Amino acid sequence: MNEKIAVLMGGRSLERDVSLRSGERVFGALRELGYRPLALDVTPELVDTLRRERPDAVYIALHGKFGEDGTVQEALEFLGIPYTGPGVTASALAWDKSLSKRQFAEAGVPTPAWVTFTTDAFKEMGAASALDLVPRAVGGFPVVVKPTKQGSALGLTRVGDAEGLPEALLSALSFGDAAIVERWVEGCELAVSVLDGPEGPEVLPAVEMVAKSGLFDFTAMYTRGETEYYCPARLAPGTADEVARLAGACHTLLGCRDVSRVDMVVDAEGRPWVLEVNTSPGMTETSLLPMAAEAAGLTFQLLVDRLTRSALTRRV
Repeated sequence: MNEKIAVLMGGRSLERDVSLRSGERVFGALRELGYRPLALDVTPELVDTLRRERPDAVYIALHGKFGEDGTVQEALEFLGIPYTGPGVTASALAWDKSLSKRQFAEAGVPTPAWVTFTTDAFKEMGAASALDLVPRAVGGFPVVVKPTKQGSALGLTRVGDAEGLPEALLSALSFGDAAIVERWVEGCELAVSVLDGPEGPEVLPAVEMVAKSGLFDFTAMYTRGETEYYCPARLAPGTADEVARLAGACHTLLGCRDVSRVDMVVDAEGRPWVLEVNTSPGMTETSLLPMAAEAAGLTFQLLVDRLTRSALTRRV
């Protein structure tokens, strides 16, 4: 192996630090595998650098805005450089939780009831006067409020009654121009990673997350000791099969390729509910995709190599 692989990391999103940790770990694995890795932060000079360096492929280790929403993917396609992960359309669909949930609902994929509020609807249409309709629309409290376009559970709040709703929406809208209010489903939280295989989507063992706080938010994700993980998840065989089926279906439905991570919750009756799809899963020491890959017999190096080789097959 002697291909030059540019590893895109950092950027200016709120997940910059996590992205740098992912990128540094991927860079190390690529070097150990015999590739020629090139670490690149996302700056205004990125396109010039890529044109000058002419990498054989790009490994996208970006998280958050510009890295997961189709922006960098579109730029790389314009430059004719193959890259890891889903393409422009799948990235944009998964990044917008409201749009992806509409796709799920239309395809019969179980997803908790939700409503979407935008900043413009509040400012220009007086949407705040209709907040009293939220409980009926989603099935009552508690609910979870989160930005439609954000990762790592940033801006996420669990709300137990109507009084807490306005403040939670203001918090979520501080992260972007739209937020969703979604019925809270109490149960077992799962992250189900999917890799493309020769015969279609290959679903890795589900990871179960048990946050000490009861809420798997940014703090629970990235603070050591705040969350317990079980992989494979502690699921009944029939439930595990349905979780795997839904993960593969969502990967295909949104048009993902190479990799995705489908976040779900299984309720007390054993019914899985799909929450969202992540198209650039973390690759840090505590990230869920590498954890699932290891449980499936894939070392971190093998996982990185597999994703890189998938991108290289798309060289023109």
